[in-house]
Amino acid sequence: MHSTPTPNDNLLEEIVRLRDDLRKSDRRVAEVVLDRPEEVVAMTLARLAKAAEVSEPTVIRFCAAIGCEGFRDLRVRLARSLAFARTTSHTAISDADDLPGIVTKIFDFNLSNLNWAQSRLDVERIGAAVDLLAAAQRIEFLGFGASGIVARDAQQKFPLFGVPCGAPSDAHQMFMTAGMLQPGDAAVAISNTGQTREIVAAMATAQTRGAATVGITGQAESPLTRHCDVTLVVETLENTDLYTPTVSRLSHLVVIDILSTAISLRRGDAHHDRVARMKTELARLRGGR
Repeated sequence: MHSTPTPNDNLLEEIVRLRDDLRKSDRRVAEVVLDRPEEVVAMTLARLAKAAEVSEPTVIRFCAAIGCEGFRDLRVRLARSLAFARTTSHTAISDADDLPGIVTKIFDFNLSNLNWAQSRLDVERIGAAVDLLAAAQRIEFLGFGASGIVARDAQQKFPLFGVPCGAPSDAHQMFMTAGMLQPGDAAVAISNTGQTREIVAAMATAQTRGAATVGITGQAESPLTRHCDVTLVVETLENTDLYTPTVSRLSHLVVIDILSTAISLRRGDAHHDRVARMKTELARLRGGR
């Protein structure tokens, strides 16, 4: 009897777990994937079938048996598995690491994650979010914990957004703020899991009040996404190693920078002049020239 595959970031690990339960011909495909994963990522369906000495329908059947939605999904998940494995093995921090090693590993981990997130970011959805927020009269950013830091960073960038921005940090304030939104306003929720009850409740309320809603999350489907007009899925290479920093926060900060910059560029010369004057005065305030 075949085991039921479950979603897993590490597809190679999943194939190893399921290998003994696969049909004989499917195992031949599994062996090729496990022996030459980097090559398989770049292979066509026909090439993989030839390498495993099986038919193309057998490769498709293998994909289904390990929980993939076809050959393309196999390649995507395999690439993710390779990146995840490299990141985990090369950047896991232990008490044996010296300070230079810690510096190198944290930089490498974050740079790998940002490259990963960028390669999977849907630019069309970014454009839709920019359209929505550029038309807003007011924007409220909602987040708790590490996501709350992102929300406050977004609120700090309100000169670029060009409209009043808020970032309530208390659950009750968040709910009350959402309840006071109206058509023409926008709410942006930041939640990597998309599961935080207070955030979901606030976004549901904002949507009920007629506000436009945008979600920045690591999950394509979650309770949060059901209340978002536009969902920006920011995939990250989360590493559960004890000492590894949470990388979703950094990726979400970059997305906020993208949104604020793109919206500012749409505001016109008068807005650009005001921002330039503000930055000049800010430099003077800091003691610069």
